[in-house]
Amino acid sequence: MRRSFGNAIHAGFLFIVLSCSLLGQAPASSQADHGLPADTVATSPAMPSVSSGSMPHDNSFVIGNDDRLAISVWKEPDLTRTIPVRSDGKMSLPLVGELQAAGRTPLQLEQDIAAKLKNFITEPEVTVIVEQINSQKFNILGQVTKPGSYSLAVATTVLDAIAAAGGFRDFAKQKAIYILRQNANGVETRIPFNYKDVIKGKKSEQNIKLEPRDTIVVP
Repeated sequence: MRRSFGNAIHAGFLFIVLSCSLLGQAPASSQADHGLPADTVATSPAMPSVSSGSMPHDNSFVIGNDDRLAISVWKEPDLTRTIPVRSDGKMSLPLVGELQAAGRTPLQLEQDIAAKLKNFITEPEVTVIVEQINSQKFNILGQVTKPGSYSLAVATTVLDAIAAAGGFRDFAKQKAIYILRQNANGVETRIPFNYKDVIKGKKSEQNIKLEPRDTIVVP
């Protein structure tokens, strides 16, 4: 009788230990199934990468002579390079040959290059970026140290332009500067610029953003 009672106690003790062990494992299993943070899945190395062809393309800027273009063809390193637009408005690329670049937007040029490459590559993905703008220029004339034609890439405002031209000569009329601008209808507008006032914080609206073919005259 005593032995049977002891066996029953021993069996009960084993049941309790086994139950606790199983309960202790359940949270670990649940955590393994559901405990991964969402960002861990999103950044997993197994996720496919996004190709360069899905990036937005520029369809506003018009390419001009002497601009420098960065051309990339997805998974084709031999066709990825930086190319200048020649003075005749054309550019050359292996397998493509000569193409008209001036007067085209980067998006249009991407499509032109891709159309040529379809004879050699299945579904070519082309990206064209204007790396350096040399075609859009302004002129600065008169009493500055280095008068001439400059790229808008080096100056965006009248003050920038004066600095790029090396500043004024001794007898420059700094209060009588003006900008000549050709409007879309062909009419030329004369815009005054008083350097003395602008650098003092007055009439700051005169320090306008330059546009292609603007001419700054320093009397």
